[in-house]
Amino acid sequence: MTLPFNADTILLDTVSTEPGVPGVVAMVTDRDSNIYEGAAGLRSTDGDAAMTTDSAFALFSTTKAITATAALQLVEEGKLDLDAPAGTYASDIGKLQVIEGFDTAGEPILRAPKRAVTTRDLLLHTAGFGYDFFNETYKRLADEKGQPSVITASKAALMTPLLFDPGEEWMYGANMDWAGQVVEGITGKRLGEVFQTRIFDPLGIEDMTFELNGGLRSRLAGMHARGEDGALTPMEFELPDTPEVHMGGHGLYGTVGDYMRFIRMWLNDGMGPHGRVLKPETVAMAERNHLGDKKIGMLPGVIPSLSNDAEFFPGQSKSWSFSFMVNDEDAPTGRPAGSLGWAGLANLFYWIDRKNGYGGFWATQILPFADAASFSGYMNFESAFYASLKAAKAA
Repeated sequence: MTLPFNADTILLDTVSTEPGVPGVVAMVTDRDSNIYEGAAGLRSTDGDAAMTTDSAFALFSTTKAITATAALQLVEEGKLDLDAPAGTYASDIGKLQVIEGFDTAGEPILRAPKRAVTTRDLLLHTAGFGYDFFNETYKRLADEKGQPSVITASKAALMTPLLFDPGEEWMYGANMDWAGQVVEGITGKRLGEVFQTRIFDPLGIEDMTFELNGGLRSRLAGMHARGEDGALTPMEFELPDTPEVHMGGHGLYGTVGDYMRFIRMWLNDGMGPHGRVLKPETVAMAERNHLGDKKIGMLPGVIPSLSNDAEFFPGQSKSWSFSFMVNDEDAPTGRPAGSLGWAGLANLFYWIDRKNGYGGFWATQILPFADAASFSGYMNFESAFYASLKAAKAA
């Protein structure tokens, strides 16, 4: 279908209209191939290299859905029981306790959890983990007790207390890093190797990795910090290129084009161009809301340099699947109810609309998260796509 889609204008406007973004790559796919690919601006404001559709990005939390896919494959094979203690497969998770606050000396008050964390909890973000940039307790542990950040890609960064008993709440955090440890425990292989052989090869993904290489680094979009005055400053930022832990929650680098191949797999009931990744019945099961009556709310930004307060479609009901946000209502962009989507910390956003057979991805490299310029550009991009789809159907 040819759509009257003014995407190039949206990208250029997002780059050039104050406060602007340094550069952006955006794509839309149907079930067969990309129907739009665009890039605008620069890879970094401290150079003159143009952003191109093959630019590489730190993908941050868009990694999570790939980790969930690897876990679902193991469920299909009978090797992973979602309701067994996750410590069956990753023993260290069984050592973690629940934090109930701090005593008068500033020491954490800890107790045993009421039940074990399961892999289902990890996939649904109900295990009790948070992030220090979204949670004051974790921020205090980092500030006062030296709890390492997850971006260190270290085992020590994973050994955080639980913020509540497993299953009691939904809280976004390091759950998928632990899910990656579960996958490694079952397969006996590093997560990157599991991804390569079981997901990337069947999908034809060539430029996605936990260990940044020279070829990707030469095309890497630079990270930028948004100041309070709206100005953008280039940052020296890179995840460890030889990480101690392949962090299933945020650790991948890759291109938007390769991520579109992953999105197409979800549009095609688990099938890739070079083989099946998931069974159709697994995809149908996974895309459903698995939170019951629990709903997703705002993510409160408690470290201003890393995240603003953030929420998709405020005022609308949102759930969680294995492992995407589900918008329970038709979104104001035109995205239909039941669609899947999520984001990455440096203002990367995607959606998967299995009903209509389309998906899209918007990539920038800006901190803090929920950057007004990048997020508004993304919403304009998605809205323009659905407006053009509606017009094409009416024609």
